[in-house]
Amino acid sequence: MSHPDILIIGGGPGGLSTALHLQKIAPHLASRMLILEKEHYPRHKLCAGGLSVDAEIILERLGLDASEVPHVAAKRMQFDFEGRGLSIRNSKKHALRVIRRNEFDAWLAKKTEERGIEIRQGITVKNLVSDESGVTVQTDQGDFRAQIVVGADGSNGVARRSILPREPVYTARVLEVITPIQPDPHLAPPPSSKKMGEDGRGQAAFFDFFPVPENIAGYVWDFPTQVNGQAMRCWGVYDTNLLSDGRRPPLKEPLADEMRKRGFELDDYEVKGYPIRWFSPENKVSVPRVILVGDAAGADPFLGEGISMALAYGSLAAREIDEAFRRNDFSFNRYKFRLACSGLGQTLFARWFLANLIYSLKWKWFQFLFWRLLKPIANVIAWNFILNWSKRLK
Repeated sequence: MSHPDILIIGGGPGGLSTALHLQKIAPHLASRMLILEKEHYPRHKLCAGGLSVDAEIILERLGLDASEVPHVAAKRMQFDFEGRGLSIRNSKKHALRVIRRNEFDAWLAKKTEERGIEIRQGITVKNLVSDESGVTVQTDQGDFRAQIVVGADGSNGVARRSILPREPVYTARVLEVITPIQPDPHLAPPPSSKKMGEDGRGQAAFFDFFPVPENIAGYVWDFPTQVNGQAMRCWGVYDTNLLSDGRRPPLKEPLADEMRKRGFELDDYEVKGYPIRWFSPENKVSVPRVILVGDAAGADPFLGEGISMALAYGSLAAREIDEAFRRNDFSFNRYKFRLACSGLGQTLFARWFLANLIYSLKWKWFQFLFWRLLKPIANVIAWNFILNWSKRLK
């Protein structure tokens, strides 16, 4: 049985960020950490791949440069209702860097190993059993014993299910599809003469909330991306399930409608689905000796943003773990308070509130009013709760 002091389950942004922040603030703990990852890098991960400016700020504080990762820079983010709405730009740099998770996670894992932190790949965790003196982690390759465990294994992870089996779970549903930049003219001629990119669309990330009146509490997205260096588009639809008690069309329908407007037929491409477990203020995020980060703790409810949130969770968890060793108190009973007082907790709460407000007021006239006519209000919300929150991360 292996006995690291700190065992991190999951080698995605949340787990790797926790390790990197711990190595930064408490370097003596680096050799006492072990990360378990069930796949082998570069592993496939469904994710639209939007790396926000806040994510880059967190990485920069760790001495990391996200520009090293293959990416496409979106010059603006467009929040629309039925094709028109609010445009968000960053005058100093891009508004959004779009990466592929297989490349980003592998890059971050390499940086983590370079700083002396061990990652063991290809190990599947089966269960966690905690007691007064530590946690036993049961895997397909034997048991591990640790003083504390960080659950960073995502929305469907074992960690949360093991320690909080009866806690409520709030889960969004998501569909994603990758296409070429332009539709095949022989299969689906575009409805207009303008090609993707001629009107600047190819350099923007779009969020359109037109499905909300149909009880799909979310949006359809369209991002520029790249796959193995080739320019592509990433499309998808996000639904919080906040309106699941009403009649609603199949989730594919609004995505197919939006793609058809651009000359693409959804049925010509592979569609993949995945859940996103989102944050609620009532969520528990720890028990004695086990602390949750990333999607295991809860992603952004409003937009489903996960990468920047996971990186920020890692920063907070690292400070909590460092203090736990210094106090010899592994209850983690202050972690939720630390989260609530941080920039991450504030933006998560604000986005939870916005999701419950904006998606509940589902009428077409309200969505039209909010996204098209109340731009000053929407702009203030965007700049304070969608962007710039990492500056308040403590």
